[in-house]
Amino acid sequence: MKRLSKERWITLIIIVFVIVLAIVILKKDVPQTDEEISKCIGENSVLYTRLGCHFCQVQEEVFGENYQYLTTIDCFYNQEECTDISGTPTWVIKGKKYEGVQSIKQLKELTGC
Repeated sequence: MKRLSKERWITLIIIVFVIVLAIVILKKDVPQTDEEISKCIGENSVLYTRLGCHFCQVQEEVFGENYQYLTTIDCFYNQEECTDISGTPTWVIKGKKYEGVQSIKQLKELTGC
């Protein structure tokens, strides 16, 4: 009986170790963009978000403290401005919609920044 209990403890420890390791690997710091690029992207695009949107939060983390320079519309509070938006986050750049989280590289190319 003690052997079975010891095997369970070892299994539990291994599972916890794997979970912690996965969290550490997946929770790497997201590289953030600089202020100048953020301002340029903000001047040449509109980002539609929604309160409580997980992917909107991920997009915000990409910009970090420079997120403040983006032109954003929160569809939770401004529903009338989001009638053509089917999901968030959505970027509108030069009249074209891009749904989902976008990389800084992609946004720089799309906006010409």
